[in-house]
Amino acid sequence: MTTSQRYDRIAFVASGSVEAQQALAELEKIYGNHDSADADVVVALGGDGLMLQTLHRYMRSDKPIYGMHRGTVGFLMNEYSTHDLHARLAAARESVIHPLLMRATDVHDQVHLHHAINEVALFRQTYQAARLKILIDERERMSELIADGVLVSTPAGSTAYNLSAQGPILPINAALLALTPISAFRPRRWRGALLPDTAFVVIEVLEGDKRPVAAVADHDEVRDVRRVEVLSDKTISMRMLFDPGHSLEERILSEQFGY
Repeated sequence: MTTSQRYDRIAFVASGSVEAQQALAELEKIYGNHDSADADVVVALGGDGLMLQTLHRYMRSDKPIYGMHRGTVGFLMNEYSTHDLHARLAAARESVIHPLLMRATDVHDQVHLHHAINEVALFRQTYQAARLKILIDERERMSELIADGVLVSTPAGSTAYNLSAQGPILPINAALLALTPISAFRPRRWRGALLPDTAFVVIEVLEGDKRPVAAVADHDEVRDVRRVEVLSDKTISMRMLFDPGHSLEERILSEQFGY
């Protein structure tokens, strides 16, 4: 949707790259740099990695986040320009996304809670493939998946690692999650599943002593997990701003046609 709010007080954050730091200096000279607690909007300068860090940092703040590309991968970023930033922010379109909540229990029965904006992924830790059981809404759907791993992706993350693992691209406003295997050996022809975003996904590790598995929520890793629970956390809404014609919805749609 199109935003109608004025964003006069801007807080800038930047990655450590030379390009991003130069952009930070240029923009601070023109627009100043407000403390994030008092700012109307946070502008992130860097690549998609910085955008994910910024979204995690301000996850519960209800601050809109507007990214400008001064990094490597810039799928989640707008084009960089110092010109009339206030007008660009006022004209921006807003996309609202919800993170995944991962609850991972390790071999010591310790519980680890982490949020993921892109995906929650399970990976084998050794040379042996993982053996996993998959339950959806407390009903067993796959008694054994033998694979390098499996991931649960949000629509926002569906064009990231999920796509590299041959998972489907999801429209940003789709009430869906993608469940995608990583190099599945058995069942050999299983390509994953589309789940409603209300689904409660449980992945149990079989033979964990022999075939240890790690779970990762974006950049937070838990080693030697026994059970991983994943659900969409609707209690958290993150607001991302995009220039007209370059919304996240449009970018994801274009990605499906090879742009």
